[in-house]
Amino acid sequence: MKTLKVGGVPEHFNLPWHLCIENEEFKKEDINVIWKDFPDGTGAMTKALRNGEIDVAVLLTEGAVKDIISGNEAKIVQSYIASPLVWGIHVDANSEYNNIEDLEGKKAAISRVGSGSQLMAYVNAQNQGWDISNLDFEIVGDINGAIEALKEGRADYFMWEHFTTKPLVDNNTFKRVDDCPTPWPCFVVAVKNEVLRLDHSDVRKMMDIVNAKSAEILNVEGIDNIFAERYGQKIEDIRKWMEITSWSQHQISEEELKEVQQQLLQLNLISNTIDNSCILYNL
Repeated sequence: MKTLKVGGVPEHFNLPWHLCIENEEFKKEDINVIWKDFPDGTGAMTKALRNGEIDVAVLLTEGAVKDIISGNEAKIVQSYIASPLVWGIHVDANSEYNNIEDLEGKKAAISRVGSGSQLMAYVNAQNQGWDISNLDFEIVGDINGAIEALKEGRADYFMWEHFTTKPLVDNNTFKRVDDCPTPWPCFVVAVKNEVLRLDHSDVRKMMDIVNAKSAEILNVEGIDNIFAERYGQKIEDIRKWMEITSWSQHQISEEELKEVQQQLLQLNLISNTIDNSCILYNL
């Protein structure tokens, strides 16, 4: 039986993977999928891909592209979530900041360098017309680190997925001042080049299984309750999230990838673009 180590955030997007593991659907095809949660997000996953801690990562599109251009020996095998990710922009509940304009020139909490929380801070700054060269960051590790950093004043705002952080807004830990959607499909699946070279067919079988699950998941009876219970969400919030979320079973398009590269270049997050064939691998 082939073992594939897969990493992803402990968020509702990845429920199809967990259902396939729990139902032993991978094992029925002679594949042992070992899942590892990465609450620190994309920056932690790109590092884990580089050092061989995991073989496969379900991570933010912009983070995957940036790290592959920066030398990560991996490729994107498909888009996983076709819809944008809605990033909430949060401050401490007792903060004097009440709107997005208040945050110009202020310090952003990020999980780590190269994380989605950092990359999207650049996207948000560009959207607002701020000088991106003036962005300042405080590395906090994860949501718990962000809570402490904002409370202690070591950082002023923190960007994280809107619905994951909604319970912290509801309990008055955070105050949300705005949202910032990604301008592209938000999650992709990246696989180490060595794994693709040696185990191409197993990776393809694994993706076929998870794609079959993701294609049907919103039609499963009572799935809104399952999401809500597993991820500590209010049912009304889950239903709103379900309305704006769609899973993909296909490769990210050349046009979408070009847009990601151009945005990263414009934000000075990469020094050059590369041919799409160096980033994509079609199973």
